[in-house]
Amino acid sequence: MTNPFDLTGRKALVTGGATGIGEGIALGLAAAGADVALTYRSHEPDETLDRIRAHGVKAAAVRADFAGMDQAQADEVVSFAADALGGLDILVNNAGIIHREASTDMPFEDWRRVLSVNLDSVWLLCQAAGRHMVAQGSGKIVNVASVLSSQGGLFVPGYASSKHAVVGLTRALCNEWAGKGVNVNAIAPGYTATDNTQALRDDPDRSKALLDRIPAGRFAEPSEIAGAAVFLASDAAAYCHGSVVTVDGGWLAR
Repeated sequence: MTNPFDLTGRKALVTGGATGIGEGIALGLAAAGADVALTYRSHEPDETLDRIRAHGVKAAAVRADFAGMDQAQADEVVSFAADALGGLDILVNNAGIIHREASTDMPFEDWRRVLSVNLDSVWLLCQAAGRHMVAQGSGKIVNVASVLSSQGGLFVPGYASSKHAVVGLTRALCNEWAGKGVNVNAIAPGYTATDNTQALRDDPDRSKALLDRIPAGRFAEPSEIAGAAVFLASDAAAYCHGSVVTVDGGWLAR
């Protein structure tokens, strides 16, 4: 039998792939044999690209700011990945931001910025990559949602709303594209040691409250989210459509 998790020869695009969960996923896909293109905004990608190439695969990066992204910009990102790698088989929509503020005080521009990055760009990149994948009759799209796709959280109304919507979009696209050879699924990470959770981890009271709630008793490492992405990007998940794979240390089970 061939290894159903083997991604040798597959071409993957990971947004926000130079740091945090995105970097963990990019490295996981490379370790499974995929060529990887990534987007970055402020974190320089050279070290990540070197670590990807150490697996004997191709690597490329393009700077992109997803706040206010339009269709032409999404098309450019997808075209860059396809040109740099010689095709596109996998899209991981990971790039995202969070804004913490009391709902009574949050300016509308901050709400819109979170929705623009976390939802609008996901839709635009799914559409751009989806056109390519539907035409070739195959492809894997993995959207990074959150445990807050199932909960409201505290002081993050824009983030929670956007992540609920990402799950809805994942299921909607699954219904259209499953019969055309394209798998659209999502990952729901729990609290992970990234820049997005730095403020929480630096707050002793909030950090303790979170850790007391997590059955595993710790935050995830970004590399621990990668396995779910490799699975959903592989032939092992050929019959997974519209699924949301939770990787949360037991958070939602508590």
